[in-house]
Amino acid sequence: MKLTQLAYAAAIACAFTANAHATDLIITNGKVATMTKEGAYVQALAIKDGKIEAVGSNAQILKLKSSSTQVIDAAGKTVIPGLNDSHLHVIRQGLNYNAELRWDGVTSLKKALQMLKEQAARTPDGAWVKVVGGWNEFQFEEKRLPTLDEINEAVPDKPVFLLYLYGLGFLNKKGIETLRYNADTKYKDGVVELGADGKPTGKLIAKPNAMILYTTLAKTNVLPREQQLNSTLQYYTELNRLGLTSAIDAGGGGQAYPDDYAVSLELAKNGKLTVRTSYYLFAQKPGKELEDYQRWLSITKPDKNDHLFYANGYNTEGGGENLVWSAADFENFLEPRPDMPAHMESELEPVLRLLIKNRWPFRIHATYDESIDRDLAVIEKINKELPLNGLRWFFDHAETISDKQLMRVKALGGGIAVQDRMYFQGELYWKQYGEQTRQMPPIKKMLEMKIPVGLGTDGTRVSSYGPWPSIYWAVSGKTAGGLKIWQDQDVLSRYQALKLMTSGSAWMSGEEKLKGTLAKGQYADVVILPQDYFTMDVEKIKNLEASVTIVNGKVVYAAPEYQQFAPEGLRVEPDWSPVKYYGGYQNR
Repeated sequence: MKLTQLAYAAAIACAFTANAHATDLIITNGKVATMTKEGAYVQALAIKDGKIEAVGSNAQILKLKSSSTQVIDAAGKTVIPGLNDSHLHVIRQGLNYNAELRWDGVTSLKKALQMLKEQAARTPDGAWVKVVGGWNEFQFEEKRLPTLDEINEAVPDKPVFLLYLYGLGFLNKKGIETLRYNADTKYKDGVVELGADGKPTGKLIAKPNAMILYTTLAKTNVLPREQQLNSTLQYYTELNRLGLTSAIDAGGGGQAYPDDYAVSLELAKNGKLTVRTSYYLFAQKPGKELEDYQRWLSITKPDKNDHLFYANGYNTEGGGENLVWSAADFENFLEPRPDMPAHMESELEPVLRLLIKNRWPFRIHATYDESIDRDLAVIEKINKELPLNGLRWFFDHAETISDKQLMRVKALGGGIAVQDRMYFQGELYWKQYGEQTRQMPPIKKMLEMKIPVGLGTDGTRVSSYGPWPSIYWAVSGKTAGGLKIWQDQDVLSRYQALKLMTSGSAWMSGEEKLKGTLAKGQYADVVILPQDYFTMDVEKIKNLEASVTIVNGKVVYAAPEYQQFAPEGLRVEPDWSPVKYYGGYQNR
């Protein structure tokens, strides 16, 4: 090689090396809430190699700028760490998102029914029109549910299925005909309502658990694989639009591992998923749960990351939220609290022993203190013989957990993942059990006791997946219908609520030292908001979304005002998808 060629090669190598060490992205002129402590704000931050490089003043941070650095002017807007939902059924919803009409955030029943009618007109023969959770009657101006007559009038010729919380399902006449439901259709834990003529009316009633609803939903059509890939990408983009950068998947009924994870796994391995996803494995077969976990232990392990680009981008996390079906206590507040069967402990104990012995983190679905008491007794028994020794575990939901039970959770090193289910069902709970004066769940008490707490949604089949209604519920103490269900002293500060939806949730995946604050060395998951969350009208918080969302240092979503930074969009498939015409959460 000639001397000039050597010199040229050396120059190229130097330029490449310099560029490799250059700051990738800078955000300036912001109100950057570092969340390291309350009231800690700076003007700017720098990102390099997927992590926060520095925070400080505009002048300090701009010194790190090179010719290759991308600069985003926040123009005075508030900048926060990316939101992290500690309990979301993100993988399952990705498979179904494009096939569902979302009523999340719709403010009138009239509008909801109009959307149903419009969507039916574009839905091809043979496909269902489905609204699967995320709404209730209290969000509507009319403060009531749709009637079967209204549903049939809106859609007389295509099958319709509406899922309402864990309590009710609605089928139109075409849906009944398609499923061939009749007077002989029976469910162990549910009722197919019959009219005076002895024929199904279209109303499905959960008594007390939701299996009749989920079994019916499973009989509707699903998207083909190529459209499931598109659907998952659309759903992740929708979560990015709302400021979500991480989600901890709680598994779910009808979500079998590994088969129903193949789509998200393929996208993760190709580096296409834009929400860091940690997932827990949910046992599917009553009475066969131990066999499920024994098999899963042989094919995966906690913290196995399958994402091409992101650290902790797509990880197996542990077992739950359904460890055994006999321990499940669905919060169907239209019905009295269910009692778990006497044999629950004999099924739960071997599963927990297996997980603890193999050092698998676990989570347990438990709504009521009566259930929590029995769960804790099993954990305490095992802990005496097979110590937890810091193994991460937590309860999900825990609306009526007692102070004594919280002390037991703390003694065992556990945490609590709370969700805004009372935002959707506060009125129903009060109607069933009377007006409540104790905070449900008792978040303030949990924080006072220094128990790890993460905030989430439990989207999508019951609650909405929208993170901001959950934050609004935490800072207002109000339901979707405006009922104040918390005492003034129980309402969280805006800092506390945001902390729970960022670093608080990160505890549930063992990442509390890696993300949730905007500080040097943290994952570069950042959101620019269009309004100042810390000072805006509290009633408008529920409708917040992102102006810009950054994951691992890359812009994954940008609103029109930042369009020059937006990644290339993806066409929605199929062409008739409700997502193409309405989007998802209706916060606009």
